[in-house]
Amino acid sequence: MAALDLLGRRWMLRVIWELHQSGAPIGFRDLQRRCDAMSSSVLSARLTDLREAGIVAPTDETTWRLTPLGEDLVTAMGPLLDWSRTWADQR
Repeated sequence: MAALDLLGRRWMLRVIWELHQSGAPIGFRDLQRRCDAMSSSVLSARLTDLREAGIVAPTDETTWRLTPLGEDLVTAMGPLLDWSRTWADQR
């Protein structure tokens, strides 16, 4: 339940997705832009939550990456992505 609570927070999955899509560490401002210019305070809070959960890690003061645990999370969400594509096609 703790994982679902964490992942269900506003913008959380988007931050994870954008970090995964970048394929490399990404700077705070670029991540903010990719997330439709969400507020810096919200992005900072989400990154803090994800860091405390071991899903992301800073590579320096302003650059972030998924950890191996974060990459495992993206892999684990693969079946949900497949299901969502089927669901979208049926709508």
